[in-house]
Amino acid sequence: MATDYDAPRKTEEDAESIEALKERGPVKGASGSDTEDADNPSFTMGGTDLSDVDLDVVVLPQQDNEFTCVSCFLVRHRSQLDHQTDIGPVCAECSI
Repeated sequence: MATDYDAPRKTEEDAESIEALKERGPVKGASGSDTEDADNPSFTMGGTDLSDVDLDVVVLPQQDNEFTCVSCFLVRHRSQLDHQTDIGPVCAECSI
């Protein structure tokens, strides 16, 4: 059976208003760590305003013992060089 993904999922009677959801509050037993993405944890800065802070980053040029893979465009150490092609070096991970 075909599904119409453009059709509304709930009717007006079924939908809860935003105000009703705010009044109900968080679900019991739910904590912030349950909803947090394990790969991208969020950090609370305690209300610190960092909008006026300048970050100084030092960017080093490619070193003599490094190469840029023509497949993944990552800078790799020469020990990760697998082979040389007509267009440039390829790392061991990309040659698999």
